[in-house]
Amino acid sequence: MKKILVLIAGVIAASGAFASEEGAKLYAEKTCVACHGKDGKKTLTPQYPKIAGQNAAYAEQQMKDIKSGARANGQAAAMKGVMHLVSDAEIKILAEHLASMK
Repeated sequence: MKKILVLIAGVIAASGAFASEEGAKLYAEKTCVACHGKDGKKTLTPQYPKIAGQNAAYAEQQMKDIKSGARANGQAAAMKGVMHLVSDAEIKILAEHLASMK
């Protein structure tokens, strides 16, 4: 039983590391870094939000709302042009990545 728990813990840790690596890759590829900064803390302009450490569920919903047009306030227009290039699966990975950024 102990070996199974250790194996499960290893799989979970490995999947987390993969998701983080994939999230970092998407963050750069989808040009998030251009406005939100490499670390998610140093934004292009003061109007853009600092997103490092953001709650994953919140970030995911905001990105989906911007993509669908349900959110059109604030700086949403700046992201609208990019979000059509991001799939829902990628949004989830990005949201988890944002939450992991400290």
